Amino acid sequence: MAQDITSHETPIGRARGLGSAHHGTHHWLLQRFTAIGNLVAVLFLVISFLMLPDYGYATFASWVASPLTALALALLIISVFWHARLGLQVLAEDYVDSAGNRFALNALLNIAAFAGGAFGLLSIARIVFAGAA
Repeated sequence: MAQDITSHETPIGRARGLGSAHHGTHHWLLQRFTAIGNLVAVLFLVISFLMLPDYGYATFASWVASPLTALALALLIISVFWHARLGLQVLAEDYVDSAGNRFALNALLNIAAFAGGAFGLLSIARIVFAGAA
């Protein structure tokens, strides 16, 4: 049987039926899902923000303290920081040559994404619980 010279599989890979590890597909899907989540949350928040009677601090704080708005903001913060981390991880994997530097940059990106998300969630919690007091 003649081997197809356009195939990039190894003979053992063809025998086992193995292809790529398919890790990129999962990462790509996560980026798309977080982008859609960001879009939905931002549209909801912008529309509800535009429907406020005025834009003073008290009105805004009571708007953020409502359960639906607080949940939407929390989900938006989680989704935005997760989406940013996924995108920056791709950049690091594509453009950083050294494995050690790539690991360090990914660790730094994870820490920054977690810290930013935690700060945003704590800020929302502070407004929500200050409104309840």
